[in-house]
Amino acid sequence: MDFLFFALIFSLAILYSSVGHGGASGYLALMALFSFAPEVMRPSALVLNIFVSSIALFSFYKNGHFKLKFLLPFIITSIPVAFVGGAVTANPKTYKIILGVFLLIAIARMVYQPRNKETEIRPINKYGAYVIGIFLGFFSGLIGIGGGIILSPIIILLKWGTIKQTAAVSAAFILVNSIAGLLGQIYQGVELAPEIIYMLLAAVLGGSIGAYLGSFKVSNIVLRYTLSVVLIFASFKLLLL
Repeated sequence: MDFLFFALIFSLAILYSSVGHGGASGYLALMALFSFAPEVMRPSALVLNIFVSSIALFSFYKNGHFKLKFLLPFIITSIPVAFVGGAVTANPKTYKIILGVFLLIAIARMVYQPRNKETEIRPINKYGAYVIGIFLGFFSGLIGIGGGIILSPIIILLKWGTIKQTAAVSAAFILVNSIAGLLGQIYQGVELAPEIIYMLLAAVLGGSIGAYLGSFKVSNIVLRYTLSVVLIFASFKLLLL
């Protein structure tokens, strides 16, 4: 079971980093499936998120897809509220329900991936981005995710950026919010999973591979749907058990 757990961490990191994500929602799902203590889930997922999203951001930045002006409207409001969310201690039952709902959104994001064309891109609405940043920042810190799993479909559906631009800005958004959320948790006192070193090694290795694959548009549809099944089981476990 230990081998299966680390193999799934590795696979999740490949999948998420290939689209500019850190993978916290997936890591939380796996930890829920393997009955990790709730108090170690949030900080452990954020630590993995920070490393994997950093790798993804570097890859997409290196290939010219990152734009700072695109990122700023979101993080101006998200960073401070992510810290506040991280400092909030959620009721275990409430936490499981919130996480279960977010995992269902993550599944929809993984299965449904609309494609934008360059000619369809619209100017970003800064005030809308400020509001989105507040909402995602708080829940990122509260739940222990970076928020990119929710941000990227919003950007794509509103046609504010191309697929690659969205991946780049999501990676950066995840990175800064994960750091802010983790700092908020450290302020209250945190405990990491005992296996965090091995989890980190698996995530970094998978993240490096995924970021490379994402840069060259390699299809990962089979892996995406396979891991969607894992997320479905985890979300139902959180919501119903």
